Amino acid sequence: MKTHRLQTRLWLPQPRDRIFQFFADPFNLERLTPDWLRFETLTKQTTEIREGVLLDYRLRIRGLPIRWQSRIADWNPPHRFVDRQTKGPYRLWVHEHTFVEDKDGTLVGDDVQYAVPGGRLVQKFLVAPDLDRIFKYRHQVLQTLFNPGNKAARGVDADPF
Repeated sequence: MKTHRLQTRLWLPQPRDRIFQFFADPFNLERLTPDWLRFETLTKQTTEIREGVLLDYRLRIRGLPIRWQSRIADWNPPHRFVDRQTKGPYRLWVHEHTFVEDKDGTLVGDDVQYAVPGGRLVQKFLVAPDLDRIFKYRHQVLQTLFNPGNKAARGVDADPF
């Protein structure tokens, strides 16, 4: 199975505990996901995030309805957590989220290891461009929520909680 890797970093001028608290709420993933995916969290709002917890979602990828389930494989607040797809569109999806105190703020890291069905052409022309758009959107939302003075962040609701 051919695997691919996506790594992003974003510095936000907020304390690590505040940033981690936002990511610890699985319903905030809806805010970080572009509308064109029609992403919806199905897990109960009262679910406490910890290692082993299963999270269920519904979305549309290129118009096709998809159910996605991930398991929290590692939970280490406020430093990192890892979610691993147990059901969904990828052959493999392991997403490590890291939160590092840096220069009076927090460096938010995403490291995704994934494999796609359909091979190289599906990866190059469909999956990679979609993931690029999704993570650019995610960064824009995070900038608007946690660094509202940044000129690059516009047009997103600025109340993180």
